[in-house]
Amino acid sequence: MLRRRLDRHGRMALATAWACAEGLDTVQFVFASRHGDLTRTLELLTALGNKDMLSPTSFSLSVHNSAAGLFSIARGDRAAATAMAAGADTLGLCMLEGANMIAEGAERVLVCYADDVTPPCYQRYVKQESTRLPFSISMLLTRTALQPCRLLRHTGGATEAPEAALIRFLVEESAASVIGVDQPWRLERDKHAH
Repeated sequence: MLRRRLDRHGRMALATAWACAEGLDTVQFVFASRHGDLTRTLELLTALGNKDMLSPTSFSLSVHNSAAGLFSIARGDRAAATAMAAGADTLGLCMLEGANMIAEGAERVLVCYADDVTPPCYQRYVKQESTRLPFSISMLLTRTALQPCRLLRHTGGATEAPEAALIRFLVEESAASVIGVDQPWRLERDKHAH
């Protein structure tokens, strides 16, 4: 029933988050999306412009924290949750939010970032379309004695889309990647951590 209520954006977010949280009774989480469920929002705006009745269900699923709320309900998990959007810097800043939660004492934090393709009528307003394909990733950040990775403020510009930089960092195990656009962060591996 939950799957039927979600569109592709929500299904992507919950699919990756669910796999990350498997086996955990409770976990604090950060759900982030640059645009949220923009397709559903566009449908609501179109209905509003046509003076049609708005669906309360569609509205409740269009808000930015809907994926976080549904994840919490489906898991029966009342842990702290954050929903955020920060434009083109959403991916890097949601990772920073998760890292800060760990620094403040959380044992583990699930960070989920998901975005769908921007509808055509909005594409001219997006400065840089970071991905032309739907994208979702979830990561479980944990407190450890070693610090295998760290985020540092980066003063230069990024050379690739944040999603591409993160995937390269994870898959190719590169030493560092710059993640962000206007507020870039450098994600680095500790040379001594295994």
